[in-house]
Amino acid sequence: MQDFPCSPAESEGFAVPRPLEGRAEAHEGVKGPLRRDYRRALDSSGPLWSLYLEGENSVVWPGRECDYSGGEDRDPLHPGSEFGLHRQWFVDSAMDELLETDFAVAAKDRLYRCLDRVLPHKQELFVWLRQKWADLFHSDFEVLLYDLTSTYFEGELEQNPKAKRGYSRDKRPDCLQLVIALVVTTDGLPLAYEVMEGNTSDRTTLPGFLKEIEETYGKARRVWVMDRGIPSEAILQDMRDPERQAFYLVGTPKSRINQHEKKWLDLPWQKVRDSVEVKLYEHEGELYVLAKSGGRQAKENAMRRKRLTRLLRKLRAMRKSLPKRDQLLLRIGAAKKEAGRAFGFVKIQMPAADQAVTRETFSFQVDKAKLKAAEQRDGHYLLRSNLTGEDPAVLWTRYVQLTQIESVFRSLKSELSIRPIRHQLEHRADAHILIAFLAYCLQVTLKNRLMMHAPGLTPAAVFEKLATIQMVEVWIPMVDGRWLVLPRHTQPEKDVQALLNQIRITLPSQPPPRIKG
Repeated sequence: MQDFPCSPAESEGFAVPRPLEGRAEAHEGVKGPLRRDYRRALDSSGPLWSLYLEGENSVVWPGRECDYSGGEDRDPLHPGSEFGLHRQWFVDSAMDELLETDFAVAAKDRLYRCLDRVLPHKQELFVWLRQKWADLFHSDFEVLLYDLTSTYFEGELEQNPKAKRGYSRDKRPDCLQLVIALVVTTDGLPLAYEVMEGNTSDRTTLPGFLKEIEETYGKARRVWVMDRGIPSEAILQDMRDPERQAFYLVGTPKSRINQHEKKWLDLPWQKVRDSVEVKLYEHEGELYVLAKSGGRQAKENAMRRKRLTRLLRKLRAMRKSLPKRDQLLLRIGAAKKEAGRAFGFVKIQMPAADQAVTRETFSFQVDKAKLKAAEQRDGHYLLRSNLTGEDPAVLWTRYVQLTQIESVFRSLKSELSIRPIRHQLEHRADAHILIAFLAYCLQVTLKNRLMMHAPGLTPAAVFEKLATIQMVEVWIPMVDGRWLVLPRHTQPEKDVQALLNQIRITLPSQPPPRIKG
């Protein structure tokens, strides 16, 4: 491998930090490039570094296709492009010192080749993860949370058959997208995922995923917790087959609460926890749980009233200014989009096409009866399950754990920057998702370790603290014209050292000195 004496950053003449007391004379009269300080010595997280280090000749291209999009792949702390990882992150994070090699080992083309190599090991990774979560956190795999999200592309994507337009959870219907199905434990530990075409319907995803989980982990008594809209009636009927041993807990549309009103109206409420009450009834071999949460009811009422108040304020402003009819229609359309479902609680009288806009022809009022009925239904959830003998408190607790998988999606789209995808080739886009999945595995591992050893701290807070540890190099000229290079990581401050002790991380020993010509 070619040996680069210094990086492009070094040729810009950055000043060298002076961590050694009384050694300032070592730097006097030094000419030429000097190493800058290498920050974030602990940012590395190496599930893929072994692939990088196997040697450039051992990484084989699957074909001669090119991915011209400049796609981004994920370090859990600093998501960025392959070129940025090659020329900036690798040196700035001191990986060259920790691995004792220069940035050529993380060349852009090699990173692309690693994407090609890592994807075939996805199923093996899922099996390994299950065992690892059991070893580290004694996780329970009897209850699995299942949900879907989408992430969008930038570009035309002519070479990726999965890139299609569909329902965008990112509110980017103008972009092609992929659909990602994810399974996590009730602790938020990811087990498996699948990448699907962007126009895939939620209801068509579950059968294939059930089969894949059974093939990967074997058949077992599992409880699948899902939001409404994912399983179809045919799938639920198939899961109720006694030979299948598949159980489910799924939410249902609120419209079904009214449909089953005769069954639950006269039943007594049972208190299962503070501010949560339930009613139970069976229907066609299923257990239905009508849950009422006082906290959720207050929150949903407040959210609707906030939107409604904003809508009424805009309507009053329109009635005061009395714009032309066409302009009025445009402003009402914009207000409707912002108000969402709250718009349906306002009755608006509009002027006819041949009428002027006046206070008589344009008026509005709140539908109080409809609003009162909706507020009474707020905080009510109707759950259905084939676990007919289960404790209703347990069922409610499991259902609200769906927030764990929503948290995973938020993390992937915010801290880990899974979107947008700029890869043009299908297998590269799939590998991009896998790298983001691996990054989240690292993040959730740190999160769970913090819960055990340092409750109250978040991964972001820990990364911020550890970023103060730097890797520096002291270059001392020798009489024969060569340089004595002393790489050193800085000693952590007291609060950082206390954090390291708490989460049981030990800094590596200081690297040995080197002599450079």
